[in-house]
Amino acid sequence: MALLNYAPPLEPYLSILYQDNDIVVLDKPSGLLSVPGKAKEHADSLQTRVQRVFPTATVVHRLDMATSGIMVMAMNKAAHRHLSRQFELRQTQKTYQALIFGSPASNSGEIDLPLICDWPNRPKQMVDMQLGKKALTRWQLIERGEHSCRVELSPVTGRSHQLRVHMLSMGHPIIGDRLYAHPQALALGKRLHLHATTLGFSHPTTGQIQQFRSKVPF
Repeated sequence: MALLNYAPPLEPYLSILYQDNDIVVLDKPSGLLSVPGKAKEHADSLQTRVQRVFPTATVVHRLDMATSGIMVMAMNKAAHRHLSRQFELRQTQKTYQALIFGSPASNSGEIDLPLICDWPNRPKQMVDMQLGKKALTRWQLIERGEHSCRVELSPVTGRSHQLRVHMLSMGHPIIGDRLYAHPQALALGKRLHLHATTLGFSHPTTGQIQQFRSKVPF
């Protein structure tokens, strides 16, 4: 699926939350790619911007273009290996906040639905009980509103579009989701209301647990 009229935000151009010899922790805005796209006009990305300041920095994990929030990048190969393994073994702690359409019947829950690429409609993903890869999300209600609710989402797995499809499967798509929201939910927000709020991991050199938080912009 082509990125039509890709116009990433320029303010702030780069928001660094923390940096040392091994890691750089960033606050990615909505509308900016995590890594460059194949087309020349999709060259601008968080990775591109960071590497102008720190040429050795490499991406360890990604956020969807429309999702904002915390990302960590490695400053050297050893740190990259260490962090990548933590993500692979699900040793990191991640939480997100989202505004979802409607109001869930309960205040918390768990969504255990396997996901697979919806190939004819890529990059969309879909639930597939036979061929899908395991995907598990825990959610907790924060606040009920008139047309939407604020929830905290904790993905146990890290599938592409996992939180977006899991919320859709509940009948509560994320506000402003151009891929999955119905017209009513789309009309309530100019952007995807999904933000990576916290990220915790073990520092590649010291082994100490690092916890970072990003303010929710909606």
